Amino acid sequence: MKIAFSTSGNDLSAPLDTRFGRAPKFLIFDTDTESVALVDNTQNLNAAQGAGVQSAQNVSASGAEVLVSGHCGPKAFAVLDAADIKVYTSDAATIADALKAYQAGTLKQLTSADVGGHWM
Repeated sequence: MKIAFSTSGNDLSAPLDTRFGRAPKFLIFDTDTESVALVDNTQNLNAAQGAGVQSAQNVSASGAEVLVSGHCGPKAFAVLDAADIKVYTSDAATIADALKAYQAGTLKQLTSADVGGHWM
């Protein structure tokens, strides 16, 4: 299974970015192979609008079945939900910490957006 994490870094020790749509990249961790892939999201850093939707499309295109991020807005959540991607929220400092919490079953799964649109 592939898990996407919002981040600005390149490995599991990187910080978890709390801004889903404005995260510079997504680290995709494959639990079957324990491999890591990166998805560039820099085109959405300064987007006037649509950053969450485009970021959700990037995550969906990566093949991820799960997203772990700090927050998720309504339009992004709708795209992720339509793609059957489960969304979890975390305040972990690093991706490694968020991954451990996910594997332990201690992260909260979102059933709807947890912030309004255009949240920064």
